[in-house]
Amino acid sequence: MDKSLSKEPMLEMFIFENLQLLEQLEQTILAHEKERCLENAVINEIFRIMHTIKGSAAMMMYDSISSLAHAIEDLFFYIREFHPDEMDYSKICDIVLDGIDFIKNEIGKLEEDQEADGDSSPFVENIEQYLLLIKEASANSNLINEAAARPAGLQKKFYISTSKSPPTENIKRYHALIYFTPGCEMENIRAFNLVHKLKDQADQIDYLPADIIENNDSVEFIRENGFAVIFTTHLQQEAINELFMKEAFIDSLDLRVMEDEEWEIEQLRARNQIILEEEPSVSNNEVREIGANLHSGSTRQSLISVNVDKLDRLMDMVGELVISETMVAFNPDLMTATKLENFHKATRQHRKIINEMQDLVMSIRMVPLSMTFRKMNRVVRDMSKKLKKNVEMVIIGEETEVDKNIIEHLSDPIMHLIRNAIDHGIESPEKRASLGKSPAARVYLEAKNEGGDVYIIIRDDGAGLNKDKILERARARGLMQKPDSNLSDGEIYSTILLPGFSTCEEISEFSGRGVGMDVVHKNIEEVGGAVLVDSTPGQGTTITMKIPLTLAIINGMRVKVGNSIYILPITSIKESFKAKPDNIIVDPDGNEMLMVRGECYPVLRLHQKFRIESALKEIAEGIIVIVQNDSGSICLLVDALLGEQQVVVKALPKFIGKIAGISACTLLADGRACLIIDVANLIILAKVK
Repeated sequence: MDKSLSKEPMLEMFIFENLQLLEQLEQTILAHEKERCLENAVINEIFRIMHTIKGSAAMMMYDSISSLAHAIEDLFFYIREFHPDEMDYSKICDIVLDGIDFIKNEIGKLEEDQEADGDSSPFVENIEQYLLLIKEASANSNLINEAAARPAGLQKKFYISTSKSPPTENIKRYHALIYFTPGCEMENIRAFNLVHKLKDQADQIDYLPADIIENNDSVEFIRENGFAVIFTTHLQQEAINELFMKEAFIDSLDLRVMEDEEWEIEQLRARNQIILEEEPSVSNNEVREIGANLHSGSTRQSLISVNVDKLDRLMDMVGELVISETMVAFNPDLMTATKLENFHKATRQHRKIINEMQDLVMSIRMVPLSMTFRKMNRVVRDMSKKLKKNVEMVIIGEETEVDKNIIEHLSDPIMHLIRNAIDHGIESPEKRASLGKSPAARVYLEAKNEGGDVYIIIRDDGAGLNKDKILERARARGLMQKPDSNLSDGEIYSTILLPGFSTCEEISEFSGRGVGMDVVHKNIEEVGGAVLVDSTPGQGTTITMKIPLTLAIINGMRVKVGNSIYILPITSIKESFKAKPDNIIVDPDGNEMLMVRGECYPVLRLHQKFRIESALKEIAEGIIVIVQNDSGSICLLVDALLGEQQVVVKALPKFIGKIAGISACTLLADGRACLIIDVANLIILAKVK
């Protein structure tokens, strides 16, 4: 297929909607696999999702996706209709999950403007063989009527009912009038998909306009008059309402039960398209009036999809607004003026409005961790089966939200940590039994907010880390510089985050290559976070990732170092003060330290670190700022504190590259560029020194 189609709205809709369906299907399978039974509602849901994917893929001419979805649909059609007794639920779940992986991979190719050229025939053959197997196992039952089963090659087609007789009394008759979200485009295709899905739950379906695919003018008609559907079903009105409103881009829905006479008239109108200019006496607005007797109000979908690039641009504009407001409020030309009461009053109001706008934009960019967390269920499931370990996953705080730019950096670290927990930490079922532990091990994935940070905690109840083995391997690889007596347990455990470190003796599918944990450390560092490792032998390991809520705008303290100005993140500052000469300690190697309330902190002179000329000769002449993170605290020596300021974080230009101790840059009120200090990196450098 032509790659230019990747920019077509129809393909974007196909990718978006089918990925949503696949995620929903995967979570459904994982949630019910261990119960070793599939309820009718679950079977129907799987059947409907595959039916939808089959139809949309066939319409887009992605035959490999369509044929695979069709095969899975056939399997669950048989299961739904005949309820075979002999079924391997684990095998069925494997079939569906393998199919999901294949379709996701094909859709991933489409997202990258590549051909969806994968071969699904091995998957289809496997499904057909298993379907034949369960059919043969049930062949001895006289209750099965093979003639009633749909042949594997038969394609379901939607058609307009020609029946004039009303349905039976125990089945209700409905009229639905749907309006799509303005600007969503391809209303006729969306209408077709909607009717296609309704076919599984309803009979005697008629819709208006009837030629939604063949006639391009139907798009304008639907936009102006809505899309009308009349049908019969055994479902209650609430269930039908929920079925419609699950679809994307539905703006409003009018749904009501019809009387017999009205049903016959409206069905005839739909078939003959009276409203489509065949009866001038009937107004186009009559379609709108059909829902006039609806129960109070119409159901509206309050969500719209927005291009991520637009959100990024909006965030950039708000950042520029923050900078321009600072430039106005602290304009040097105003510093000599004396009477500025009205000006300051106006700037305070301006700042209040900008803060509210900033909070609103940030809330729009916030994304819950639920999708990232739920994907880990699949990792746990697959590894448990391959390693023959009984592992359960417990998710806590999945509703916690973080900035969308940060969440992109979290999936790989979380996956690596969970894989390591299952592979290295969790014992075999036999060993757990010998230790008196529960046969089913648990991996906890937790998220919580604390201040301006989010903590993501991965905890297991396995064997824990072997401190002696870690220390021995670190020494052998030259990764440990301090003597053993000066090392805390946390420092020893944190060694597993260093590149190339591994205690695994054998290379397997999951570990033993010296990679993985350093990826965690690198990804979390890139978003200004930190990783802590703690373990109790025989009880398990806890790894905590501390990350900021957002990277876009931070509160910073302007500090003067020589003639330069730097920004220190407020969240990293513990306290600031003038040092007393009596509290300053210099060790035999010349390292400077400061005693503060019985605690000894290393001192880092920023003017020496950044090679800046400064008039400071003694520590007592400057200002000490104690900064901290989860790995420790140090004292920074600066010339002066200039005050707090909200700053917009901007990446360092590529031609500059990375600078040790610097994380990003920003603009000051006078338009000068200013560097933002990387506190975590400075603490590491101070400890290495």
